[in-house]
Formats: sequence, structure tokens, C-alpha cells
Amino acid sequence: MGSLHYFSTLKSSQKRMETLGKLLTHLILICGAIVVMIPFAWMLSTALKRPSEIFRFPPQWIPSKPQWHNFVIALTAYPFGNFLKNTLIITTLSTVGTVLSCSMAGFAFARLRWPGRDLFFLILLTTMMLPTQVTLVPEFILFRWLGWVNTHCPLFIPAWFARQPFYVFLMRQFFMTIPLELDDAAKIDGASYLTLFTKILLPMAKPAVGIVAILFFQFKWDEFFGPLIYLHDQRLFTLALGLRAFQGGQYGSDWNLMMAASLVFMIPLLGTFYFAQKRFVQGIVVTGIKG
Repeated sequence: MGSLHYFSTLKSSQKRMETLGKLLTHLILICGAIVVMIPFAWMLSTALKRPSEIFRFPPQWIPSKPQWHNFVIALTAYPFGNFLKNTLIITTLSTVGTVLSCSMAGFAFARLRWPGRDLFFLILLTTMMLPTQVTLVPEFILFRWLGWVNTHCPLFIPAWFARQPFYVFLMRQFFMTIPLELDDAAKIDGASYLTLFTKILLPMAKPAVGIVAILFFQFKWDEFFGPLIYLHDQRLFTLALGLRAFQGGQYGSDWNLMMAASLVFMIPLLGTFYFAQKRFVQGIVVTGIKG
């Protein structure tokens, strides 16, 4: 009876510790979520304020009278409809090109046998350590020679040539988790490498393809540096570059308008992550790190 009582007490103590651990974990997550949401709450508060309330001290979180027309003024002050169209074109073409080219490169590094494969893959990985600023001048000279400056070409055409080594690495790692026996079976049935890639391996790589598409879409949607360098005509501006117009000129001091436009600009990113978060988590879990 004593041993039974001891095990019962031990089990009850373990349950209490597990419950306490879960409560502590949820408390930490809630605190982290609050910290993350504070900037968004301040953006919304600023977007609904009058200019005289923005820098008031102590800060006023709730506007005395919400100025909902700030959103209308912000979106009509500049041609944001045109900015949105340019952003959608560049982001869509770049995302499709990155997914296809990086998938093909990852397939070549993971499933094909060719001389120098591992060496070239090592060289590819070393390019991840090069900052963008290092290649900026040579790229600009090349694109100027091609006549692509002040066009959208430099912003989406390079994406079709597996320019992102991290995504190539991600796809290679996933393809290496698929058994090689599938390749042998496909070859016995007369399948070519193109058929093997498009009909067998790529459909199985949907989680990895999904995470590549989501990550690159979010990166390209709010890219600022590239459009700033190559686009000079306002008709070609993207949304990220269009928001910069609020920092000078007629609307230089209207931070409420800038916050209103920024909130609208963030909606597609938040929506993409919300509806694709299952695919995002699945892609991270199943991609693996097999070498």
C-alpha cells in the first residue's frame, strides 16, 4: 500500500509540474504576442489620429475622434492602384521564376550525377555570404548595358535563373529525402529526367515548393532596395517605393497618412501568412537537413 501511495503521489506531482509548465509556456507566448502586437497597435492608432495627436506626450493610444478618412486620403494622394498593379506583376513573375528555377537546380544537385556537382554546390552555398551591396555595381552596369534601367526587367528576370541559393539548398535537401528507388523505377519505365522531375518528384515536393513560394512572395512584396535603384519613373513604382513619397513633399509631415497606407500595404502579407501558415509549418517540418 505504501508503494502504491508513493507512485500515486509521484504521478500527481508530475501532472502538476506538466500543468505548471504548460501555463508558464502559454504565459511566455502571450507576453511575446503582446510585445509583437504593440507596433501594429500603434500603427493603427496613428493612422486614425489627427496630426496634432501623433506626438502628444504622454502617448494617446485611443484617438479622441477616429479619422477614418485618413485611409481614403492616403490611398488617393498618389496612384496606389498603379503601384499595386506593378507590385503584383513583379512579385508574381519573380515568385514563379524562383520556384521553377530553384526547384530545377535543387533537383540537379540532389538527383543527377555529374562531375564537380558537390564542388559547384559548395560554391553556390558560399554565395550566401555575399551581401547584396557587393554585387550591386556590377549588376547595375550589366542592366544599364542591356537597357533595363527604369524598367521592371531587373526586378523579375534574374529570379528565373535560380538566384536565391538558400531556396536551392532547401529544395535539394527535400529531394534528397525522397528514396532513389523512385528514380530507378521511373527510368525502367522509360521516363526521362524531365518527366521524373515534373511528374514524380515535383508533386511530392509540394511542402518545400510552398515554403519557397511563401517566403519569396513576402520578401518580394516589400522589397525596397531594388526598385529604389532601378526605377525612376513614378508610373513604374511599386508599393514599397510609393510609400516613400510620404516622407517628403506635400505629405512629408503627415505620419498618420503614411501609417494608413502602410497598414493597407501589409494586408496581403498578413493574409498570405494566415491562410498559408499550415503549408509554411509543414514545409519547415518535412524539409529536413539530410546532407
